[in-house]
Amino acid sequence: MTTHAPTELQPHGASMPETSAVRPAAWLEYLSVLYLRVALGAAFLSAVADRFGLWGSPGQQNVSWGDFPQFIQYTAQVNSFLPAGVAPTLAWAATVGELTLGIALLLGVWTRLVAASSAALLALFALAMTVSLGVKQPLDYSVFSASAGALLLAVHQLRPDRCSARAEAQRS
Repeated sequence: MTTHAPTELQPHGASMPETSAVRPAAWLEYLSVLYLRVALGAAFLSAVADRFGLWGSPGQQNVSWGDFPQFIQYTAQVNSFLPAGVAPTLAWAATVGELTLGIALLLGVWTRLVAASSAALLALFALAMTVSLGVKQPLDYSVFSASAGALLLAVHQLRPDRCSARAEAQRS
């Protein structure tokens, strides 16, 4: 009997055999990719939930914004080098992007494109934070680390042995 993991997560594009027959390194790779996808996706969705008050009201403990107007103010602060009138558009663009990327990461669809887009979005956010607030803020909130993790996930999906094995499996 063979247990199949989603194609996007399968080490080297192959199906995962039963636990007793699998190399430990293959399972570690599989679980690492899954962990990274879920962590990034959950982080995006948690931030979106905060903007709409799902984690609590503004000012409550562990709530960053609590409502969308607070998030628009934060967006203006992070992008202080841009005209203030752009903040609502940027806030909505970030929200739609993070919602879309978060769901796609959790579902494991279009992983390479979604991971690369996540890396770019997070890198832009880190850069804007650095310009407006200094380098300590994006470092403290691990924005550079999350961007690097997303980039690693995108690059992992490009491995030739993953692509050729996946193509072989699809031909059979």
